[in-house]
Amino acid sequence: MRMQLKYIGMLVACAVATTAMGQTTKTATKTRRARELSPAEVNILGSYYSQDGDHSPVTGGVGTEQLTDVTPTIIVNVPLDTVTNLNVNFGMDFYSSASTDKIDYNVSSASKSDTRTHLNVSLSRRNNARRIIKAITVGGSTEYDYQSVSVGANWAQSSSDGNRELSLGALAFFDSWSLIYPEELRGNGELLSTKRRQSYSLSATLSQVINRRMQASLSTDIVFQTGLLSTPFHRVYFKDRELPDIERLPDTRLKYPIGLRLNYYTSDYLTMRFFYRFYTDSWGMTANTLELETPVKIGPFFSFYPFYRYHTQAAAEYFAPYKEHSSTDTYYTSDYDLAGINSHKLGLGVRYSPLQGITRFGLPFSKKVTQLKGIELRAGNYWRSDGLKAFIISTDLNFTIPSR
Repeated sequence: MRMQLKYIGMLVACAVATTAMGQTTKTATKTRRARELSPAEVNILGSYYSQDGDHSPVTGGVGTEQLTDVTPTIIVNVPLDTVTNLNVNFGMDFYSSASTDKIDYNVSSASKSDTRTHLNVSLSRRNNARRIIKAITVGGSTEYDYQSVSVGANWAQSSSDGNRELSLGALAFFDSWSLIYPEELRGNGELLSTKRRQSYSLSATLSQVINRRMQASLSTDIVFQTGLLSTPFHRVYFKDRELPDIERLPDTRLKYPIGLRLNYYTSDYLTMRFFYRFYTDSWGMTANTLELETPVKIGPFFSFYPFYRYHTQAAAEYFAPYKEHSSTDTYYTSDYDLAGINSHKLGLGVRYSPLQGITRFGLPFSKKVTQLKGIELRAGNYWRSDGLKAFIISTDLNFTIPSR
């Protein structure tokens, strides 16, 4: 599966002022409701990612995959009233890639370093009497050769005792490529008939509290993609001719993942979190993923959690390594994200979140006091059977701002 890079910037958000006091019952009611609002939450995240390998799809399944990525992100959740929430997620990816720089040999291409910007906004509303939450989402992202717009909706209902919840979701992406071909294949007209891609997904999740110690959730998705599903600047080299071609893949794809998550509370100081996911698609790829995370509390406010992830997949039927495709094939790729591989990810996270927060400080141009509630730091190493290795470190600062 393709690693997606994320890029984040900065966002400053403010929440709402209270009305002046009046004498009427209506005004008093509004004031009481304002006092009931939860504080706005702001999460400032950042990560640094670095990878290297020697199977770049840009050069036909051989060559460097060196890449670095810095991703700042800010997520703001603001209660508009006692039942309505606004969530804004804004971020940027600042990355440099030695592999995609090989679109043009011996010339620094536009893709050597780039920035991706994304923004997602969602509005949710809760019906307490019927225990239903409805939400809508719109978003978009842009980088030098790719633009995307998304829309989505979600519906969730919990049981009367709060121990069960069913969530249904729908999401659509409308993407457009700038068709940049490898330099030796330019000047012969358009090599592709479309530059657009559409992705549609339906999802369902059932969460259940099994007993006082165990919680479980079962989730599944159906994803349908159509349009340009290959990457225009990925090369493929053949065993029976010298000149390469661009990667060519079918213009439709169906994906069918299903996942099971179990949380088991062994004690006040140790929790076991287990996740399993099975994946298959219409391109012949199947995959299995296992994850285990074990948060350990040291005192009431500090915890650390080692985590491990194992992934294995069978190759898509259109994959072959460098110079192993035949030029008479209809579809072909040498992208090792579609190869038969297995991978491991091992790491450690730490979290500090005291009950009364870490510190407080005033906002500029406001009398409101912001509280730093918690800090989280996470680092992991990733390695794959084809030789790709990666390292990622990320942080999360959690703030609250009074809503009145």
